[in-house]
Amino acid sequence: MITPRCDRNGRSINYLRVSVTDRCNLRCVYCMPEEGVPSIGHESILRYEEITRVVRVAASLGISEVRLTGGEPLVRKGIEQLVDSIALIPGLAGLSMTTNGELLAPLADSLALAGLQRVNVSLDSLRPARFRAITRRGTLSNVLAGIEAAQRAGLQPVKINVVVMRGINDDEVADFARLTVGAGWNVRFIELMPLGAGAARTYADFVPIDEIRATIEAELGSLEPAELQGNGPASVWRLPRAKGTLGFIGAISHRFCSRCNRLRLTADGKLLPCLLSDAEIDLRGPLRAGGGDAELRDLFRQAIDAKPSGHRMGERATAAHEMSRIGG
Repeated sequence: MITPRCDRNGRSINYLRVSVTDRCNLRCVYCMPEEGVPSIGHESILRYEEITRVVRVAASLGISEVRLTGGEPLVRKGIEQLVDSIALIPGLAGLSMTTNGELLAPLADSLALAGLQRVNVSLDSLRPARFRAITRRGTLSNVLAGIEAAQRAGLQPVKINVVVMRGINDDEVADFARLTVGAGWNVRFIELMPLGAGAARTYADFVPIDEIRATIEAELGSLEPAELQGNGPASVWRLPRAKGTLGFIGAISHRFCSRCNRLRLTADGKLLPCLLSDAEIDLRGPLRAGGGDAELRDLFRQAIDAKPSGHRMGERATAAHEMSRIGG
């Protein structure tokens, strides 16, 4: 295993999030306007062989965890082919995906056979009409079927990502928590972030993680510390006798910048040192101009060295990048 490169703040960088498309089949209220956003364009999106090459170079610098995101990664045709090619890269210990789950049920088995190990499924309501309102076009039963299919296919642990919004779905946090007991779900509550379409509503709808946890404990009892594979920035807990876990991700109220270990690759080939930084390094240009792996490694080193010590989320209205273009 290659030792990961450290940034200027001593953080070991071993995780790459890869956005494979800017397109999405949903229009979640905190992510996109109802009419969607202009597409980057087919020619600007990295081809699968280009993504694979970038990941191979990243692995040579100690990147050992890769997560595929979008937009919605499952809307890109032949995504199993990309999974298969990345899974064969030496040095990778983990390959996972974040999806809205709408298209997951018929693809779960083939994704697992291709080498995908885990999935995170975004699910912000357990009520069909509310789910439809939040996503503007989603069908709850499709997502629930996707979760079940992923569990059967062995894409474990399946993690359920819930963005909590005041007056919209904050009355469901205990309902989600109960599913960690009966159904063994692994639920992660995520603070609403000021990105893209969600920026304007963040401050009115923001619910801090401490309040979410207090609501759960008041109704269901005290939580116990727990562990979960690939928990990332989440603080992980468990209700007594629960098979599943509860994770809390407080990017605003509990900043985890001091242990951030990731870079992000956008669908059009920009390498981002930080989700909330204006900095980006172009990889698509060198890739298509015939640049060698040594040049790409140098660009990765630049991105790692450019990672800021912390973000300014909460101090300004919005971030430079749209959530739908960078996969969160």
